Amino acid sequence: MAAGRPGAALLLQLLLQAGAVSRAAAPRVPPEACGQRPLLDSILGSRIVGGQNAPIGAWPWSVSLQVHQTGKQFAHICGGVLVNENSVLTAAHCVTGRKDPHSWRAVLGMHNLWEHGKHIEKRNIASITVHPEFKKETFENDLALFELHPAVRYSDYIQPICLPPAQLHPPLDNHTECLISGWGRTAEKGKISAVLKEAQVEIIPTRVCNSSAAYGGLVTPNMICAGSWSGGIDTCQGDSGGPLACYHPSTNRYYLLGIASFGFGCARPKFPGIYVRLSPYRRWIESELLLSKAAAGPRSVTLTIPLTVLCAVLAQAF
Repeated sequence: MAAGRPGAALLLQLLLQAGAVSRAAAPRVPPEACGQRPLLDSILGSRIVGGQNAPIGAWPWSVSLQVHQTGKQFAHICGGVLVNENSVLTAAHCVTGRKDPHSWRAVLGMHNLWEHGKHIEKRNIASITVHPEFKKETFENDLALFELHPAVRYSDYIQPICLPPAQLHPPLDNHTECLISGWGRTAEKGKISAVLKEAQVEIIPTRVCNSSAAYGGLVTPNMICAGSWSGGIDTCQGDSGGPLACYHPSTNRYYLLGIASFGFGCARPKFPGIYVRLSPYRRWIESELLLSKAAAGPRSVTLTIPLTVLCAVLAQAF
């Protein structure tokens, strides 16, 4: 071995150490471990506003984010979406004025807000990260990430959803079956729902939602318009931060296309719900997931080293 050239073991050790802090090796939920519903194998839909309840375990990535009230009580504030064992995505506007992570908790695997079954898991919040360019006036970049402590164990009732990949064949389009779920109000001036509800929604073209009769240009390219143009199907207060989950039949998985953000009223004609479009934020989400993993300790970091790169490094060592 030539003088000054490190050995293979040393090079491998350096690579592993670098991977613990490098954003290039962003951890991702393995494809085989996301976007599936162990207790259901069919697509079901109803209305959140004025509709029926979701079956137990139908949406295992749906999370209730709750704030501590007086005494020992917690109140449901927003929905959230489990993306890995210790990370929940939600809407940034949910934490406006409530940025202390110790005042929050996440409840996973839950069906009824008032009747906690044996399948639920409660978690403290270690940190809250709001997208640095969130604008509360326009709801632009309306994303936040909650870090759970400790991490959850997956079960039939608790599963992560798949993040939207850079490419998917065939691609998800306006004909894709997409559903929403949440514990929000069942009418514009009604009460929140004790039981998780679901609804199948239509993806509506931005140009239609931005017409003068509707949102008049408020919907940006980073947003998705979904619901029913004639009204009657929508998210409402308390559903913010919840998932717009779309089914991809070729992979038999659900992908998180959007996060419930805002709307004019609830289920009104020509004013469907507006969701954060997840695909433009893929890199930000993955970098934050990696930082969260790195902060938890090097042993919990999932490191991916391309095989060709590793082989080339090892070859140079001899």
